[in-house]
Amino acid sequence: MKILYGTTNQAKLNFMNRIVKPLGIELVGLYDFDQPIPKADETGSNPLENAIIKARIYYEAYKMPVFSCDSGLYFDGVEDALQPGTHIRRVNGKELSDEEMIVYYSNFAKQFNNQLLARYKNAISFIYDDQAIFNSMDASLMTEPFLIIDKPHSKRVKGFPLDALSVDCSTNRYYYDLENEAVYKSEIDQGLIDFFKTAIPTIER
Repeated sequence: MKILYGTTNQAKLNFMNRIVKPLGIELVGLYDFDQPIPKADETGSNPLENAIIKARIYYEAYKMPVFSCDSGLYFDGVEDALQPGTHIRRVNGKELSDEEMIVYYSNFAKQFNNQLLARYKNAISFIYDDQAIFNSMDASLMTEPFLIIDKPHSKRVKGFPLDALSVDCSTNRYYYDLENEAVYKSEIDQGLIDFFKTAIPTIER
């Protein structure tokens, strides 16, 4: 089954391809089509609303099965006005680059004495056709809590800038320094697999 993943982020496309390939799903991205990419105004109040907005716009534009994801970053003990939420990259109206994000969140962590406990809340919207639509912001798509600290790791992965500031709570080590750096995303992997395992049999009936 070929599905359009509504993203222009190649790192995210590669990450998702690794997850869904064993399910017989072939993903293509927005840059794989020779047509203008429609603008999706992410005006939702939470990740699920934004995922739904994007999936619907891309489905109407490309006329094929499509899914979109959205994430929100939330900190424990931080007032609502300072929560990034769905605007992880957008600060004071500016869209930050990867390095600008590292600088911004490094300074933010410093304000909280490197005790900034964080979690990503993730959502997905999958439109197969006008009748088969699947949406989720289930807890299985959330990350485990982790720390954002002010000193960045030297390693960089394009498209995932905050991984350079992320520290595992149980070991107090950078995720990049764990024996298996992918382990911290495994719970999300399983949540996504379960999502598609539920949706695909419904479509194929």
